[in-house]
Amino acid sequence: MRGPLFASFIFACLVLASCLIGVAGLFDGEIDQSMLLAVSRLPRTFAALLAGAGLALAGVVVQMSVQNRMVEPGLVGTPESAMLGLLGITLLAPGAALMTKMTVAALAALIGTLGFLMLARHVPRRDPVLLPLVGLIYSGIIGAAVLWMAWVTDLLQFIGTWQSGEFSGVLQGRYELLWIVAVIAGLLWLVADRITLLGLGEDAARSLGLNYRQTLLVGLILVAIIVSVVVVSVGSIPFVGLVVPNIISRLRGDNLRRNLPLIAWAGGSLVLACDILGRLLRYPYEIPAGTVFAVLGAVLFLWLLHASPRKARHG
Repeated sequence: MRGPLFASFIFACLVLASCLIGVAGLFDGEIDQSMLLAVSRLPRTFAALLAGAGLALAGVVVQMSVQNRMVEPGLVGTPESAMLGLLGITLLAPGAALMTKMTVAALAALIGTLGFLMLARHVPRRDPVLLPLVGLIYSGIIGAAVLWMAWVTDLLQFIGTWQSGEFSGVLQGRYELLWIVAVIAGLLWLVADRITLLGLGEDAARSLGLNYRQTLLVGLILVAIIVSVVVVSVGSIPFVGLVVPNIISRLRGDNLRRNLPLIAWAGGSLVLACDILGRLLRYPYEIPAGTVFAVLGAVLFLWLLHASPRKARHG
C-alpha cells in the first residue's frame, strides 16, 4: 500500500502547488478566488496532467509497435506530421472549428507515423540506436518542410506556438479537447495485452493468434489522436514518451496492463512538476514546461543509457 499512498500524496501536492503558484495571488483579497481557480488554475493543472499522461502512453505504444525502447512519437515524425496537417488546414480553412483542425492533424499524424513504420521495415535491427537515428532524420525532414511552408506563407508564429509546449495560455474553454486523452487511456488499458504482443514482433504475435496489422493500426490511430490533441491544445513536449515508459519498465518490469496507470501518473506528474518549476525559475515570468522538460528529459535519457538495468519483475 505504500506505493499507491505515496503516489497519491505526490499527486495531491503537485495539484495543490499548481493551484497556489502564480503571479496573481490566490489569497489576494482583490481577486475572486473561485473565478481564478475555475477559469485559470484548475484548467491549467488538468491540461498539464492530461498532456503528460497522454504523451507517456503514446510513447509506450510506439515503443511496442517498433520493438525499440529508444523511440517516442517525437522520433517517428508524429508531432511534425500533426503540425503539417495543422498548417495545411490553417492555410485552406483558417476559420475551421477546433475539432476539424484536430481531426486533420490526427490524420496527418497517422499518415506520418505509418510512413515511418514503412521506412523502419528496411532498417536493420541489429543496432537498437540505428532506428532512432533514422527516426530523427525522418522527423527532421518533415519538420523542415513545415518550417519552409510556414516561412513562405508568413505563418512562423503558428509554428512557434505548436512547438512551445507551454500552459500559460490554457483557460477554461481552451483545453477541454485534452479530456479525449482520458478516454483513450481507458481504451489502451482494455487492449493492453494486445499491445504487449506487438512488442514481440509480427511473427511471434501472429503465432499467438493476434491480428497484427489490425492491432498495430488501432494503436497508431490512438497515438495520432493523442499527439494531435496535445499539439493543438498546448504544443509539443519532447522526451515524455521516451523517458517515462523506460523508467517505469526498469522499476516495474514489462507487464503493460499493470504499468499503464503508473505510466500515465508519472507522465502527468512530471509535466505538471515542470510547469510549476517553469513558473518559479524566473518569477514572475515563465519558462515553458516543454523547455524545462527538455532539459530534465535529456538528463533522464542519459541516465537510462548509462545506468545498469534492474532485474525486470513480471506478473
